[in-house]
Amino acid sequence: MKKVLIYSFLVIILAVAVYFLFFNDSGDEYSFRVDKVSSGDMTVYVTATGTINAVTTVEVGSQVSGTISKLYADFNSIVKEGQIIAQIDPTNLQQALNDAEANLERVKAQYNESERTFERIKSLYEKKLESQANYDAALTNYEVSKASLKQAQAQLERAKINLAYATIYAPVNGVVIDRKVNVGQTVAASFSAPTLFTIANDLRKMQVQATIDESDIGKIAVGQDATFTVDAYPDEKFYGKVSQIRLSPVIISNVVNYTVVIDFNNDDLKLMPGMTANIKILVAKKDRVMRVPNIALRFQPPNEVIDTIKMNEMRESFRKAFSNNESNNKDEVKPSDFNKPNKESTFDNSKKEIAKGSGEKQSKEENKSVEQKSTFGGKEFSQADREKFRKLRDSIVKAHGGNLSQEEIFAEFRKAMARREQQPTALSQPSTNKTGSVQKFDIIQSYPQYQKNFVALDTQKGRGRIWIKNSKGKLEPIFVRTGLNDGQYTEIITDKLKEGDEIIIGVVTNSSPTNQQTRNPLTGSQPQPGGGMRPR
Repeated sequence: MKKVLIYSFLVIILAVAVYFLFFNDSGDEYSFRVDKVSSGDMTVYVTATGTINAVTTVEVGSQVSGTISKLYADFNSIVKEGQIIAQIDPTNLQQALNDAEANLERVKAQYNESERTFERIKSLYEKKLESQANYDAALTNYEVSKASLKQAQAQLERAKINLAYATIYAPVNGVVIDRKVNVGQTVAASFSAPTLFTIANDLRKMQVQATIDESDIGKIAVGQDATFTVDAYPDEKFYGKVSQIRLSPVIISNVVNYTVVIDFNNDDLKLMPGMTANIKILVAKKDRVMRVPNIALRFQPPNEVIDTIKMNEMRESFRKAFSNNESNNKDEVKPSDFNKPNKESTFDNSKKEIAKGSGEKQSKEENKSVEQKSTFGGKEFSQADREKFRKLRDSIVKAHGGNLSQEEIFAEFRKAMARREQQPTALSQPSTNKTGSVQKFDIIQSYPQYQKNFVALDTQKGRGRIWIKNSKGKLEPIFVRTGLNDGQYTEIITDKLKEGDEIIIGVVTNSSPTNQQTRNPLTGSQPQPGGGMRPR
């Protein structure tokens, strides 16, 4: 009986093993993580930190040395221009003035004596009763005394000025935000003027000086709206506008930054100089656009779940469309044609005809001038002009990440040319004041080229790919145009998707629930089936 049980148990084990070896399908089962195409507002910000300062801050110093005898202003004192705010002990300065006056009187006496001596010797010399040597000596002594008199007068004036400098006046209207000295303290103005007070002109008009990284400075333009918060009022937002982009670089930890000034009103006097502001500058905004999560554009599914038949059909259709497009555009001018001297530009669809003579060949100079000219809008341009066009074209393509079709390059080229025609030249047009007159010394107070930003994020487009699940349960791609990216969502432009459509953002297998295959921005992505296809 025991042997029968043992044999039966062995048969059962063998049957189970045979089943798992030959009949059980151990392939991975995939389940998809899905999301939906949504619509909403897209806003792109540049974030930074900065310091709040008064628009005008003046450090009041002293040009003379001495002991502080009186202080008429303290911290937070409101002062007006011309008010006395401090007094330096004038004792030594008064004594210096007295010495200068006494020295002037002594020099005057010497001058009068030399003048009388010179007049006496001069009269004798005219009567030929005095020698030439004595006459020259008297004249020299008189001239030296005259110079000494001027020097003594200058010393007296300097002593009077130094005595006046002992009284410190407020140079502007404002508030004393810092006081560096106390009564009885000695200040020494030997090599540099010591700072006594710091006065902020108007705390109701303030600014934030933000440091913007060089990778983001191209997105900033004068006039953009900005919001910021401070730690003192974490739940309150403050609003301002970009008023200046300074050209001087600021290197912090080997990172190049630029100072951007944001003006704002501080009517309620909540904000104080020196506070740290966390800033968000609005650089682009679009309302009610179709968007998808960023992970949907980075997702790359495994080959097992891709509809390869559909992919092959799409690859073939794109290949044919691309070939037809190339053949149709053989005679169409390309942006690179600006580099070819003999190629005629077709922006205006015109061809230049060379005047034919009576059968004689043109001279080398005429041929050279013809080869170095092309037309655009009915105008002729030289080789140097074409080189400028080529550089402009390259900058446009680079600004858009190289993802521009030929038609889009032409459109952006025309826009850039229109902006340049409207743009004033900073070095050739002097600025004027409110009355229309040229400013003093012809100094231009702003650099117009840096008032606006030519990188318009809301017009830039790229390419992307989104995966959807078809009727066969497999995945197939949808190629889209991409626009703004706010860090969480990306704008898409396509007629193959609509709001509410499901898209695939991840794949989970039964063998590894956490195994989600996506593109790695650091190590690259997996080979993409149907690579090289272009979005529609």
